[in-house]
Amino acid sequence: MADDRRGNGHERVPGRSRRRFPRISSRAYEHPADRSALVALRKLSGFDTVFKALSGLLPERSLRLLFLSDSVRVSDRQFVHLNDMLRDACYILDLEKVPPMYVNQDPNPNAMCIGLDEPIIVVTTGLVELLDEEEMRAVIGHEVGHALSGHSVYRTVLLFLTSLAVRVAWIPLGNLAIMAIVTGLREWFRKSELSADRAGLLVGQDLQASMRGLMKTAGGNHLHEMNVDAFLEQADEYEAGGDLRDSVLKILNVLPRSHPFTTVRAAELKKWEASRDFQRIMDGHYPRREEDKDTSVRDSWRESASSYATHVRTSKDPLMKLVNDIAGGAGDLGGRVRRGFGGFASGQPGPKDGRNGSEGPEDTPGGPGDAGPREPRD
Repeated sequence: MADDRRGNGHERVPGRSRRRFPRISSRAYEHPADRSALVALRKLSGFDTVFKALSGLLPERSLRLLFLSDSVRVSDRQFVHLNDMLRDACYILDLEKVPPMYVNQDPNPNAMCIGLDEPIIVVTTGLVELLDEEEMRAVIGHEVGHALSGHSVYRTVLLFLTSLAVRVAWIPLGNLAIMAIVTGLREWFRKSELSADRAGLLVGQDLQASMRGLMKTAGGNHLHEMNVDAFLEQADEYEAGGDLRDSVLKILNVLPRSHPFTTVRAAELKKWEASRDFQRIMDGHYPRREEDKDTSVRDSWRESASSYATHVRTSKDPLMKLVNDIAGGAGDLGGRVRRGFGGFASGQPGPKDGRNGSEGPEDTPGGPGDAGPREPRD
């Protein structure tokens, strides 16, 4: 077949039929921790009204005007191939109203879905130029998944609170309270990103394209230099490697982030694609939206707790193994901790404290103040 390419240099792949999921509830693909939080919030009487009342305080109107005036709106006349993908993603996930989508001039490959009253999707030129058609389809499906789940509301609040924390940093207690809320929202949002990755896979229905897209956001447009299996091995090494000190550093590194690390996202998505839950959705067996009102908060929290317990039980991380041993009543935990922290708590010679001759701990390399790599928005 002739090599037909678009004007932007991306290959036009032959059209193929994809499964559609009429009336699919976002609960079908949401991560258990994400789903339990959303179910609880949706059950709160007046919750949506309160959040929409914040629209006068949040910079949503300003953002909408900014994108309208200084970005390119995707339509049947501009970025037509992106418009086709957007409409196709909404058709597959049965999202009744197609959200407006903008392309913003920015060399950094990013995407986001924000908005209180109505979600809007923004992708950067860096992302459009980086990904091929099938990889981009998965990203747009990811953002449509955010819209279907209602994540855009909480994302907008998170952006506002993060900005507010900077403004009131000089007020110790005020900043502390806001940052506590931001930290909680970030923990939820990291799980919501795993949910949206699943939505992207349901839309693209091409695991390899999803894997390539994640690899490119981590290593750039050098697929000939990268390998999916080797990339996934990094995730396994990251989880299992090191000792308890590395486990603590992992927690400190991830706390300020709104997104999981890219290798972790790839591993989680591959695991979900191989699960029975994914196959049931593809076979047409999934929860419908009309059933959402009957969803039990208690059942959702139980699923979330079960998910965390399974993660602790099966994790290769040294700290998670220790937690699992504590839960199981393992003996000699003090020795396990000392061995786990290596030089930090191994009893190696250290400075005396001058009172009873006890040895002080060594300095730990790294720590909360260490600067980490910057993260993409989506």
